[in-house]
Amino acid sequence: MTVTSYGRTDAGAEVHRIVLGDATLQVSILTFGGVVERIEAPDRAGHAANVVLGLDSLDGYQHRSPHFGALPGRFANRIADGRFVLDGVAHQLACNDGPNALHGGPDGFGKRVWSIEEGGDRHVTLGLVSPDGDEGYPGTLHVRVTYRVDGPELRLDYRAWTDRPTVLNLTNHSYFNLAGEGSGSVLGHLLQVEADAFLPVTATSIPTGEIRPVAGTPFDFRMPTPIGQRIREADPQILYGRGYDHTWVLRPGAGLRQAVRLHDPVSGRTLDVLTTQPGVQVYSGNQLTGALSGPSGRGYRQGDAVCFETQHFPDSPNQPAFPSTVLRPGEEFASATVFRFTAPPAC
Repeated sequence: MTVTSYGRTDAGAEVHRIVLGDATLQVSILTFGGVVERIEAPDRAGHAANVVLGLDSLDGYQHRSPHFGALPGRFANRIADGRFVLDGVAHQLACNDGPNALHGGPDGFGKRVWSIEEGGDRHVTLGLVSPDGDEGYPGTLHVRVTYRVDGPELRLDYRAWTDRPTVLNLTNHSYFNLAGEGSGSVLGHLLQVEADAFLPVTATSIPTGEIRPVAGTPFDFRMPTPIGQRIREADPQILYGRGYDHTWVLRPGAGLRQAVRLHDPVSGRTLDVLTTQPGVQVYSGNQLTGALSGPSGRGYRQGDAVCFETQHFPDSPNQPAFPSTVLRPGEEFASATVFRFTAPPAC
């Protein structure tokens, strides 16, 4: 593990960059937002490239980032009208996505400076304390996220505790392009999702409460399928999100289990995502307009990356049929997600 300065925020807080791993997989993490800044992974010829989108300065991450690589929170994804009732008490959150609260609000965890709690040769743990009333959420919340690089795997372990009942949904928001950052569209990447159902949404991207089978829909990725094969179909769900921005309901199972496989036929890189979470939000970079660029200097456009946000379901505090996101004093929230990168040599 190496730690270097990455500058200071507008408020004067120092930000560090942490580098883990080796030639098999090298990962750079920022204490600002817990951002996964770079993931260097080799292709089938052994040539490494950065396979996540990002920005080239701290100023960009503070003011222009669409959550590139960040740790959203306290509640990743959306809560309808920024409002929920817990134990009979209504809580109003800061709304920052039309009528809804998104990724914890305008000053969510992805905009905070995390502290380095401890680290070693191949891992680092970042910590954050979210005070009672933070962005409208009840309870003082203590969060720890451990990043570990082991061979071709990046593993994220999340833990949290609270002193009052609250709601919690944590994830990582990396934008993947297995051909390399700035290389263009991922719509030709082959995607497989271990899910038989997904969550339809309203026009403001809030789940309707239905759990709909993927069979016969553009959301059927049970077999490897190009991301772009059905992305322009006139399906109302596709039109709402201008592409994919939905939660797939993963098949149940204990412990870490396969959630997603992404493969780039050109570079030969494959990404396997394993998780303990019940769902994965697949987002096809629909809001990228070309206005942002990263280290390559090339503009990021719609479809230039895909996100796999392993998490609980959106709007769960208002959807009693969904798995609970309530965390109470004396309980520990714990989840894990693994990103595994491989690229077997060509025969």
